Amino acid sequence: MSYAIALRCRKCGREYQLQPLNLCDFCFSPLEVNYDYKSIAKASSRETITKGPPSMWRYKDLLPVDGDVVDIGAGFTPLVKADNLGKELGLDKLYIKNDCLNPTYSFKDRVVSVAITKAREFGFDTVACASTGNLAASVAAHAAKANIKSYVFVPSDVEPSKLTGIAIYNPVLVTVKGSYDDVNRVCSQLAQRYDWGFININLRPYYAEGSKTLGYEVAEQLGWLAPDCVVAPAASGLLFTRIWKGLDEFSMLGLVQPVNTHMYLTQAAGSSPIVNAFEAGILQVHPVKPNTIAKSIAVGNPADGYYALRVARQSGGGACAVTDEEVVEGMELLAETEGIFAETAGGVVIAGLRKLVTSGIIKRHELTVAFITGAGPKTQEVIAGRVHPFVIEPTLESFEEVLGK
Repeated sequence: MSYAIALRCRKCGREYQLQPLNLCDFCFSPLEVNYDYKSIAKASSRETITKGPPSMWRYKDLLPVDGDVVDIGAGFTPLVKADNLGKELGLDKLYIKNDCLNPTYSFKDRVVSVAITKAREFGFDTVACASTGNLAASVAAHAAKANIKSYVFVPSDVEPSKLTGIAIYNPVLVTVKGSYDDVNRVCSQLAQRYDWGFININLRPYYAEGSKTLGYEVAEQLGWLAPDCVVAPAASGLLFTRIWKGLDEFSMLGLVQPVNTHMYLTQAAGSSPIVNAFEAGILQVHPVKPNTIAKSIAVGNPADGYYALRVARQSGGGACAVTDEEVVEGMELLAETEGIFAETAGGVVIAGLRKLVTSGIIKRHELTVAFITGAGPKTQEVIAGRVHPFVIEPTLESFEEVLGK
């Protein structure tokens, strides 16, 4: 049984029945799921959670689903103590939340598992999404598991390796000539015409809740403790806000002490509308035209930008942007120190973390968690030009001649 009781407007507070609906009819602001937290507190405890499955579904009481779930094994990914990277950056208590290890190699499996489950509950026989690549792969995989049809829409310049990772699940794969914002606009029009479950449109309030499990897991894996600092990437800004919501809900339920986590948001300089607004000291996010190698977070008009800014400010955190060159350096640094091959969004996080530490914003003693949300093979094209192997003949003499004794 779900403890979700209604959809509530994030701006005016109006409530709606649980249905496939994303925006408030009155003020056109986003809706989010509201819960009966008193009942959750009675049903859920540290003990009941730890007895749950080793996946995101150990937190089912805090998710808006009923009955059987569409589960391909998402969640409960490793929280790695990053001693080597911490030493390099000057942090004593640095952890990496490695969400590369989800079934389709990104955190999107968390949000899609919830959204596909709701799509099935609502009776949809077809699901769809607008995506920069990672979401499309996850939707296609979960739809295959649920035995329902899927349409996935991506920009035409999406990385070739991501296209392969989508196509293997046999969805209806559509590339759109334009940016992610163009793709999203087309899908919004399609959602008005077709009776489909659009994962990040009419199912978005439920989709969003899957990201909370990142906050839950980190707190549990730290021994029921909220970190001092969180560093995470931002595309629409939704993931960032939901990590915070997860920590806040755990505190409200008494599962962790009151949260005093500073939330830091990172973007690529070529697509940084949220960072621009933060640095300008405003809450209005002005759209930009993305131009960056970090395509998975290249959203020029972020739907949750305003709410991400509020979280960054209210938590005493911040926001920073990094260049494409710094993105690649961040990918290399994480791989060379911790053996984790992250996609470009991970490079954004590590490069942003380095800036925040160098500037003295994040302190050496603070327990810091950096969120790596996708695996490197998805975007290996960006580092292909930096691969320069030694070439030798199949002899000992050739080895010593080329590499020296």
